[in-house]
Amino acid sequence: MPLVKNGKVVDDHFVRILDDAAVPDDVPAIVPAPRLLADAGEFVQRSGATGVLWPNDRNISELVPHLDRLALVALVFPNFRDGRAYSQARILRERHHFRGELRATGQVLRDQFLLLHRAGFDAYEVTKPEDAPAFIKAIERYSVFYQPAGDGRLPAFRKRRASGVAEASLMDT
Repeated sequence: MPLVKNGKVVDDHFVRILDDAAVPDDVPAIVPAPRLLADAGEFVQRSGATGVLWPNDRNISELVPHLDRLALVALVFPNFRDGRAYSQARILRERHHFRGELRATGQVLRDQFLLLHRAGFDAYEVTKPEDAPAFIKAIERYSVFYQPAGDGRLPAFRKRRASGVAEASLMDT
């Protein structure tokens, strides 16, 4: 499954760990949410980066105490009609200021790529290899947005205000 990050297809250095499998100490690992919550002390001691696979039906507040020790949060889209992971992403980025990798996994569809990016995701597991180039184009297609979002880009009105355009146009009338 291709991983798209920073506008290109990259190798995934994280290894997914099954529920009760041993976690290698020096390898970046993604563990299921119940395992992270049950063995949080164990994961603090690891030398390798730790990520978590967080289901969209689980409250994000359970994850908050562990965010400072996580390199990656993978939010699950179980099907294309279930958008709860969008809300989880925005909460992690905007309310809790999570700056690690925020990965979309599961039923990530081509027409949702730009919305995923705007919600704050910066890595995407795509199921169809031919969708990877389409995603990269979608991210580059638009440079200005009207709505504030979790991707850190300033909306158009704030860009205008920052550049003085809004004030200058008011003075001309």
